[in-house]
Parts: sequence; structure tokens; C-alpha cells
Amino acid sequence: MSDALYTTENEGPKGKKGAKDGNLVPTKEETQLERLRGIVKKKVERNPVLIPVPERPGVSVKISPNITQSQMKNWRKSAGEDSRNGLDATKFACLVIGHTTIGICMENEEITDDNGNFLNFAHPAILEMTETTKPVPDAVRALFGVDPHVESAALAILDAAGYSDTVAAVDPTKESSTN
Repeated sequence: MSDALYTTENEGPKGKKGAKDGNLVPTKEETQLERLRGIVKKKVERNPVLIPVPERPGVSVKISPNITQSQMKNWRKSAGEDSRNGLDATKFACLVIGHTTIGICMENEEITDDNGNFLNFAHPAILEMTETTKPVPDAVRALFGVDPHVESAALAILDAAGYSDTVAAVDPTKESSTN
């Protein structure tokens, strides 16, 4: 038996001497199964990202890139995916931006209203600034000013959400090159 797995009774993890009767007591090491269980129990959530608004120097939108497949489906449907005319890419992009925006920043500082609330496209101050009444698509388009930038921002958001990530398979039959 390895002494590293055991400590004497009343000892700390480093195995200091001084146990009353000198008996060795097994220390419990975390198993791979326990480690996996702990990892799987943690909520998976991507950190917010800032997307610059190219035509508005210093302005960016703070985005939560945590997008579910259900949300994507709803946005695609709302943008006309199943309609005779097909998906309106700009409207879809506005939906992505509008529904993932959790704040608006200037020079990387998040802006709040007089009550300390963060701004999004539904906030009355943004609707007033953009002279619009609908957050999506009107306020989004008005803030970005140029439709190609709206679509580029939506692609950046989907990329941050992981929709362009690739997962590489590892062949377990091949030896590791680190041996």
C-alpha cells in the first residue's frame, strides 16, 4: 500500500505525525466518476460578449450568447422561414440581436438609466433615441444604421453562442503524440 493514500488519525492531509494511537486511516481521494459528476452538475453558460456598432464610434451592445435551439427555431419562424417568400435574413438578424442584448455600452462602460437599469432595445430610452416604437426590428436597425452590419453582428453573436464551433473526434486507437 502507498503511504500517500493514508494519514494517521487526527492528521491533516499532509500526514503530520501525532496521532494518538498511530493507526493509519485511509484518506478519500476523489474518483473520476465523482469529478465527472461535479463537472456535469455545473450549469454551462457562455460569458457575455461586446459587439461593436461600426457606424456608432465607441458604442457596442452587450450580448448574452446563450441561445437555445428552440429560440433559434422561433426566430427563424418569425423571420418568415416557412413563408412563401422565405427567410428574411435582416429580420432574423434583428431578432437575434434584439433578444440577446442585455446592455448597451459606450467606451466599454455599460450605460444605465436614471434608476440604474441596464438598457436593451425594448427600453423606452432606446426607443426614444432611435425614434422607433418597435424594439425588433426597428430599434435594432436604427441603432446599427446599416443592414449589412446588422447581419454581421448577428453572425458574430451566433459564433459566440457556439453555432459555428466544430467538434473534433479523437481516435482512441492511436497513441498520443505526447508520450
